[in-house]
Amino acid sequence: MNELELKYGCNPNQKPSRIYMENGDLPITVLNGKPGYINFLDAFNGWQLVSELKKATGLPAATSFKHVSPAGAAVGLPLAEVEKQIYWVADMGELTPLASAYARARGADRMSSFGDFISLSDVCDVATAKLIKREVSDGVIAPGYEPEALEILKAKKKGGYAVIQIDPSYKPNPVERKEVFGITFEQGRNELVIDDDFLGNIVTETKDLPESAKIDLIISLITLKYTQSNSVCYAKGGQAIGIGAGQQSRIHCTRLAGQKADNWYLRQAPQVLNLKFLDTIGRADRDNSIDLYIGDEYMDVLAEGKWQTIFAEKPPVFTREEKRAWLDGMQDVALGSDAFFPFGDNIERAKKSGVKYIAQPGGSVRDDNVIETCNKYGMTMCFTGLRLFHH
Repeated sequence: MNELELKYGCNPNQKPSRIYMENGDLPITVLNGKPGYINFLDAFNGWQLVSELKKATGLPAATSFKHVSPAGAAVGLPLAEVEKQIYWVADMGELTPLASAYARARGADRMSSFGDFISLSDVCDVATAKLIKREVSDGVIAPGYEPEALEILKAKKKGGYAVIQIDPSYKPNPVERKEVFGITFEQGRNELVIDDDFLGNIVTETKDLPESAKIDLIISLITLKYTQSNSVCYAKGGQAIGIGAGQQSRIHCTRLAGQKADNWYLRQAPQVLNLKFLDTIGRADRDNSIDLYIGDEYMDVLAEGKWQTIFAEKPPVFTREEKRAWLDGMQDVALGSDAFFPFGDNIERAKKSGVKYIAQPGGSVRDDNVIETCNKYGMTMCFTGLRLFHH
């Protein structure tokens, strides 16, 4: 099959719509459901991301995509008990490495991952399928599915869940094209391989770069390679914890991603872990309530007459001072940027979210100021020399 007709394009008024190959067959088989135009954009970008993560780290990888940018990406490292709690998987028993990767990818920014499209680097196993079954999601792409896992996924969304199998041996044409306003753009594919060699040019006084930090920096850079630019990615413990995508200003990327990283860490605070929700409140509503509770709009869930509809017991206000004190405990975070930092203010903001390791292209006229700011905080920064714009 070299062509697949779609219901419509990005919007219902954009018809006709299809995906097709000019030469040869499509490298995918739709095993269930009817994936749409945006689903396939997310699936193909996500598949590239997890494939590269697997090659770079040797670990199973997963990503959660929304609107052609990852909301989260991770490799299959074991989850700590607190991570199991904040990702709502403490009742799932022992997770396989692939299931752990998706729990991390989905859990980093659960608000953004709501209704995601999932990409898995490995054959989808039963543990991963059971985890996916519980979440609001549009579909999944993987190189294969265990029979029982496939049956679990086929039953999702009243039988309409999109399940795509991709041929892992597929190699795209080295030249890619797209059309905008009737004009065809052509460029060489970004075949850049991101690995340890990418991190060799350390420009700061501090040269310390442990193996765990290398993995996190590689995760951040590969994630950025498939994130709409401008983009910045914070990573820790084998996963992205904050992704700022599609911002026109670098500092806005850093702030947006930093706020998401802060929220990831704030969800681990005792005040949040001890929230007593009503039994009738589902995971998605709990996520929404937690997001409000740890933010500036906390009275939206704590106001009289409102909290009684969410909590069995009224929580205390999580004050700004308490939040700052908790965030001061976040350490050893890695940060990647898809282009150079033009000012040291990005480093100042990154410091507030516990960043210690940075990878960025370098090349700004103010590189000296950026390096000086890193030196002030004892950070390790690598200049990769290569930009990672994605549009």
